[in-house]
Amino acid sequence: MLDLSLYLVTDRSLSLGRKLEWMVEEAVKGGVTVVQLREKDCTTREFIELACALKQKLCSYNVPLLINDRVDVALAADADGVHIGQSDMPYAMARKLLGSEKIIGLSVENLEQVYEANKLDVDYIGISPVFSTNTKTDTATPFGIEGIKQVMAVSKHPAVAIGGINSENATAIMQAGANGIAVVSAICSANDPYQAALQLKQKLK
Repeated sequence: MLDLSLYLVTDRSLSLGRKLEWMVEEAVKGGVTVVQLREKDCTTREFIELACALKQKLCSYNVPLLINDRVDVALAADADGVHIGQSDMPYAMARKLLGSEKIIGLSVENLEQVYEANKLDVDYIGISPVFSTNTKTDTATPFGIEGIKQVMAVSKHPAVAIGGINSENATAIMQAGANGIAVVSAICSANDPYQAALQLKQKLK
């Protein structure tokens, strides 16, 4: 069973110049349950090398590594799966390429897309964004807490909420019915990623 409770999305540009593998491992020690490697500005080779290094690191913690958008990178690095958005490779193609054992998550930006996702055999959906955020500026209207409740009332899939989430609002998101929270800067930009993850984990209980 996939534990979505504390889902880390990486962003090297927010990581205060620290090594990605170190930051991710500290976060996992603090309680992160899923890691999504998101890279927008590197070559395919570098993306694959990063993915392989992270995969090796996460294996010993039994924490799945998902690749953002790039099915080819997920295949090359034998990652545990992918997370795709509405403008990425269609789900059916991604599933055909990855096979039935890999994890596929899908971002949803409105209720109509939640109903569409219900027709697909995705492993989880990402409710995006919950609040407006600086890390993703091209997103749809934020769902807010009420929006999460609406999604969870109709979704047949587990859901992780992303967008502007931190230790201040994490509890409210879980109380609204989400299966987990996805964070970027709340861990990547924290002075101590281990403590940041630990603090967030405590808010989820």
